Amino acid sequence: MGLSRKMLKILADIGYEKPSPVQAGVIPLAMEEYDVIGQARTGTGKTAAFAIPILEQLDLGVRKPKPQALILTPTRELAVQVENEFRRMSDPKEVSCVCLYGGKPIQGQIRALERGAHVVVGTPGRVIDHLNRGTLNIDQLWFVVLDEADRMLDIGFRPDIEKILKRCPNERQTLMLSATLPDPIRRLAKRYMYDPKVINFSKDSLAGKTIEQFVLRLPESMKFHMLSKLLTREQPEQAIVFCRTKLGTARLYRKLDKTGDFGNGIGSLHGDMNQSARDRVMKRFRAGELQLLVATDVVGRGIDVSNISHIINYDIPEVCEDYVHRVGRTGRMGKEGVAYSLVTPYQKVELSRIEEKISLELTTDELQEEIEEIWEDFEPRAATAKKPKKRYRNAL
Repeated sequence: MGLSRKMLKILADIGYEKPSPVQAGVIPLAMEEYDVIGQARTGTGKTAAFAIPILEQLDLGVRKPKPQALILTPTRELAVQVENEFRRMSDPKEVSCVCLYGGKPIQGQIRALERGAHVVVGTPGRVIDHLNRGTLNIDQLWFVVLDEADRMLDIGFRPDIEKILKRCPNERQTLMLSATLPDPIRRLAKRYMYDPKVINFSKDSLAGKTIEQFVLRLPESMKFHMLSKLLTREQPEQAIVFCRTKLGTARLYRKLDKTGDFGNGIGSLHGDMNQSARDRVMKRFRAGELQLLVATDVVGRGIDVSNISHIINYDIPEVCEDYVHRVGRTGRMGKEGVAYSLVTPYQKVELSRIEEKISLELTTDELQEEIEEIWEDFEPRAATAKKPKKRYRNAL
């Protein structure tokens, strides 16, 4: 790939033996200064695919540098992860990276920018805030990355993204990384990218060949009972249990914690938690101190924890793409993983859409036989077939 000896040594030291397909496809094009659209599912090494060419081409000869690269991410957790990857792949004495996101005092970020930064990673809202305050100077920017671009558009960041791109220098290189390429993404690329090279690494399977995917059909009132059975049977190395809402996440965490089966090895993550609490939970989960994480889709995208063996959709998502990204938290970088979805009778349509999206019929788990035997002990079938009067959209 024409990488420097210094970069090759760093990659060897952190355990990189060969590039993933995404890295092998994106890095050479980025090094040749092409705009690139890389479509790939989660867990394929996308962060290194843009971090390596940026680090290889930074001008390190300036004492108090202005930002040369800007990486936009949809969530705070992903911004922190990207920042950590840049730090891991560079010498901190040479390369300065600053992370900008809400939930933390802005004054500390302003002081960090005043000291100088080669690379800025941030969420669109906080980046806009710094641009409006004049604390972020991007007139020397030559590289922009939109990471998890489809997710940023899903949660309403398009106006902020366009404001930022309009203020960036015209003479720049732009990378867009996304699991899917819906029409809004293509329109954004057409407007703000120059003759981009499009590479698709998601052709074979949206949910990944290394992930076994199972379904359990059951009444709502039986879900916690079967979740407990599933966790006892599987004994996951690490697992994420996904819920649709913040309230549901908090309730399920309390119920699981109350059982005492996980000791201190269970955590919760959702949008109502303050940033320092979210950071502590993610730090413990990455370190392997937590066996189980109960969460909303705030961790459904871009969070890289290599030892996640199981994903359990306690509530299946309403949006098919969210299923793909939840399941993508396991089976990362070629490892095997398992995903289970608990589906109630009134969610048949959502399940069918997911199966159509991933071109795969989910396998019925063997626990289904036990469910059939005890179904009426939990809830009469006629009652479970009724659709709830109130439906909640997924709240992070």
